[in-house]
Order: sequence, then structure tokens, then C-alpha cells
Amino acid sequence: MRITVIGLGLIGGSLLRALAKAGHEVVGFDADPATRELAGESGFRVAGSVREAVAGSAVAALAVPLPILPEVVADLDGFDGLVTDVTSVKGPVRDLLAGRRFVGGHPMAGKETSGFAASEAGLFEGCAWVLCLEPHGTDLGDWLLLAGLFTGLGARVVPVTAAEHDTAVAQISHVPHLFAAVLARQLLANPLAGTLAAGSFRDGTRVAATRPELIAAMCGGNGSAVRSELHRLIGELRQLEADLELPDPIGAITDHLRPASEARRAWPAAPGRPEPVAADVQALLALGRSGGWVTAVNGTELVGKRPETDRFSP
Repeated sequence: MRITVIGLGLIGGSLLRALAKAGHEVVGFDADPATRELAGESGFRVAGSVREAVAGSAVAALAVPLPILPEVVADLDGFDGLVTDVTSVKGPVRDLLAGRRFVGGHPMAGKETSGFAASEAGLFEGCAWVLCLEPHGTDLGDWLLLAGLFTGLGARVVPVTAAEHDTAVAQISHVPHLFAAVLARQLLANPLAGTLAAGSFRDGTRVAATRPELIAAMCGGNGSAVRSELHRLIGELRQLEADLELPDPIGAITDHLRPASEARRAWPAAPGRPEPVAADVQALLALGRSGGWVTAVNGTELVGKRPETDRFSP
């Protein structure tokens, strides 16, 4: 299958490499001439424009930041193939691509370094790759095609709606980036804190080293869900603040922290046994909502797994 990747940073470059390694015919494009040159020197076919890149391709994967997507989409005016993306917020992209063959995607993979030079073919092995499945807006055949493509790269494909995705990533990615940034800013005003900082500070602020433009784009693009989650978490922090004023602050805080400790020690849950999954929108969404994923696609025959803990839930 011939596949185009638009945007050759860490994710796009890794996708280009992974697809080529899997035996697909790939062509890439990036707006940055230096990136195009680097990809070309690495042996990849690189086009000089979006229109040239997508000509003759069955699938176009858009791997550019959310603010850049509208101008890239404008250059897809003559392309009638399947479009997917890797953007970390899905609702706005779904709306932007309305009327096209489109399946929103988001591989939960990455690292602190960025750019094509940091890309690697194995980046997606074992990662969760969201593929949005809208009950009345996604062609199931297109979804299955991409699910087969990405499970072929070693990813675990998670079927959810765009709205469900945006709420979940606000909780586990976008808001943590903001919390990490607030923690890291403390170093600016207190050199002593930087000297004494060790493991807990390092682990809690790791993602603060991400390029600020990327953090701002994903949080701003998912503003509604991020605001909602910030409000909820600030409420929990205020409860902890109130606990410190109680006659027994240690006991009160311990009671508040215990469920979080148990949840973190139980994460990630062990995967259950492989099970057949019906090639049906509602069955797939039920799998995703339970925390499950698709591991293999053979036509309309799918294999899935779900967290082992779900099997013993009351």
C-alpha cells in the first residue's frame, strides 16, 4: 500500500520509518527544507509539496501540529483517499475533516527529544494507538483498514469516540504537562530547591522539558476538557489543603492518598487473554470503554484484549 506522511518530526518521521520497515511504499513531506533534506539523505522518497506527496496514495497521515492542520487540509483538495492524523486532540480535527474519508488517530508514544533525527521505526511497538470510531460518522471499513495497518506496526489499537479520547487525554496527558510545568518553574526562584531535588521532582517534571509550543498547542486545542479536569484537580488539592488544618492532618491526608497509592501500584493492569471481537461499531466501542484494545485484524476477524482486572469487576 502506498502511504503518504505529511510532517516528518518525531511521530511523523517514526511513522515513515515504521511503515517502510513493514514493507509499505511511503512518501513523505515536511514544510521545513532541512527536514526534507535529512529524510531524503536517509533514503526516503520526499516530495516537494503536499499535493505532490499525496498523489497516487491510498492513505495520507497528517503529522503536523494542530494549528498547522487547516492549511495542510486545504492542500488535500484533490485527494480522495483515506486521511488519518496523529494529533493529540481529536474533536477539532474531526470537525475540520468533516465530509472527507477520515479516521482520527493518536499514537500514545513519544519522548522528550523531537525532530526527524530523533525518529525511530520501533517507536510504536506496544503503544496504545487511538483510532476514533464515531457511531454515525466513521466508515467501519476505513477504520478496519487503519486498525490492521497500525497493529501491523506493533501498536495496540484503542477504539473510542473523539469526545471520549479528549476527556481521557486531558486527564492523563494534557493536565499533567501543565502540572509538571508549574512544578518545574519553582527552580527559577529557589536555587536551593534545584540542589535538593531528586527522584520525585525528576519524575514529576519530566514532561516539562517538552517544547512549550507543543504543550500549548495540545492544551489549547483541548481547552474545554483541560479546563474541566483542572477545575476538578484543583478542587482535590484544596481538599488536601483543608486536611492540613485538621486536628489530625496526617490521618486525613493518609485517607486521601491511600486510593491513589493503590491505583498507581495496580497500573498498568495485566492484559487478559486474547478474545475475538466483533467487527461492529458498538462492540468495538465497548471494548475501548473497558480499557481494552485490538491486537490483530484479519479482514473482519479481530482479536482483542482488555485489562485483566475488568474480568473480576462486580
